[in-house]
Amino acid sequence: MLSERLQIVLIITIILYFVIMCYFLKNKALSLKYTLLWLFAGAVMGILVAFPDLLIFFNRLIGIQGNMNGLFIWAIAFILCILLSLTSIVSRQNNRIARLEKRVRELEMQKNERI
Repeated sequence: MLSERLQIVLIITIILYFVIMCYFLKNKALSLKYTLLWLFAGAVMGILVAFPDLLIFFNRLIGIQGNMNGLFIWAIAFILCILLSLTSIVSRQNNRIARLEKRVRELEMQKNERI
């Protein structure tokens, strides 16, 4: 079981996390479609912190010993999912940039041929 003090600190941290996410959305520092993954991860972590019995259930289901170990393992799993998602987004953007650079070079060559 999570200690009451730790549970309160984690809940406050998650609330602060959501405030920061909303601030980024408001200032358009992050796109909504990318922020949804972060918000989902925060919501799941908030549920697990607010209802430690759920955390204990999932820990026992997987075979994780110790609630704090379970909390950190779940947090790492969410971070890895987010990292994988962001890596996928970066790869797609790199491919798009490469195609655009190729197109720009082709247009420049066409322009130079006309001159």
